Order: sequence, then C-alpha cells, then structure tokens
Amino acid sequence: MLQLRPSTKSASAALKLANPNAEVARRGQALQMNITAAIGLQDVLKSNLGPKGTIKMYVPTTLVDGSGGIKLTKDGKVLLTEMQIQHPTAAMIAKAATAQDDITGDGTTSVVLLVGELLKQAERYISEGLHPRIITEGYDIAKKEALQFLETFKTPTTEPLDRELLRSVARTSLRTKVSREIADTLTEAVVDAVLAIRREGEPIDLHMVEIMKMMHRSETDSKLVRGLVLDHGARHPDMPKRVEDAYILTLNVSLEYEK
Repeated sequence: MLQLRPSTKSASAALKLANPNAEVARRGQALQMNITAAIGLQDVLKSNLGPKGTIKMYVPTTLVDGSGGIKLTKDGKVLLTEMQIQHPTAAMIAKAATAQDDITGDGTTSVVLLVGELLKQAERYISEGLHPRIITEGYDIAKKEALQFLETFKTPTTEPLDRELLRSVARTSLRTKVSREIADTLTEAVVDAVLAIRREGEPIDLHMVEIMKMMHRSETDSKLVRGLVLDHGARHPDMPKRVEDAYILTLNVSLEYEK
C-alpha cells in the first residue's frame, strides 16, 4: 500500500497513469489498511496456536492432492504458503513468518500473532494522537530488552542430552502441527532420528533423514527405519524377500535397458 502526502497529487496521477490498477491511499488511510490486514491475518491463524489449536480444512485447489482429497492442517506455515494473500502488508508478514519456520522449524503462527497484536496496540495509541515514529522507537527498545532477557534466561545444553527433555520438546512442537495421537506416535521416531544422526560439536544435518510416504498406510503406522528404504518393489516375484550378509553395489549410472 503506497502512502502519499496531500502535496503529491501529481505523483498520484503519474502512478495511476503508469499502472491503472494501482491503489492509492493517503497516509492515514494506508496506515489503517495495513493494520487491518495484519489483524485480519492474525484472526485467521490465532485459533491454530498451541497443542489444543484447531485444525483447518482449506478449500482452494492448491490444497487438494492428486487423489482429489482435501488436506487438513493446523500448521501455520502450510496455511500461509497455500493462502493466496493479495495485500502487500499481509504478504510481507507471511513471508517473515515462513522465514522463521525455515530457520528454527517452528513459530510461524506465533510470529503472525505477535505482529498482529503489536499493530493492534499501536492502533490504539495512534488514535490517541501518538506519532508512529515514537511507537517504532519503542519497539526497538523492547526488542533489545527482550534479547537481553533471553540471554540471561536461556539454559545451556548438557552432555549427555536428557532424552526425556528432548521428548517433551518434540511432543510439544508436534502437537502444534498434527493431532495428539499422531504427535505421540511421531515423538519417539523424531527423537531417535535426531540422536542417530547427531555428531558432537557439529550442526545437525537434516538431509540425513528422509521422510517417505507409503501407500495404503496411515499416519499412525509411521516408524523410524535405521537404514535405507528403497521406494520400489522387487524386479521379479521369485526374488528373495530377505538377504543377510549381502553384497551391495552402489552405482551412479542407470542399469535400465535403453533402446
């Protein structure tokens, strides 16, 4: 949303000439529209927050899989990615929230709710005559104070890692994205997978874990396989189903017959 001063009527006319579909709003009107967009996005996602958040069924074709079924999700990143957000301010908030998930793996919904609440409170003070510049300066001060508090509040990890603590963290995070039953099933698999690929003093390489979808199975059948899973069947029905002490040939070329 472009903000224009009253003295910039020529700029407004030039913008309309360059892009007839552009929306032009005065400073106060644009500010109110931006705040309303942020609060609207907050209202959509606020019921998703936490382990007891609601699951949403999304109708647009972007969330319909190949079999025609509609997906259910409570993951904020999935909703923000699939929603076709048109308002530039709401789209910017959605990108910031999904970036949070890309870095930390969680917190998408929390970012949207925090931004929406900050702007909701700012709207009250602006209506009382406080200049937006003063509010943004207050946000900067609050950010510095929050970071200082987190430095004193955080607890360093100890070796060996407390397995029960890891299970609690994984369970809490999973319950914000899937149902309680599926989260409890996946908790053990997630913790075991992370501990299996973890190397002391090195960041965890999540590329060492592959998530595969198996046909004709449900989410509660999910399990961790400590090895390799090949996503295809045997070449011949008479081939053995199990081989011990087998030789494995690894190639980077295709063995398929090419005409």
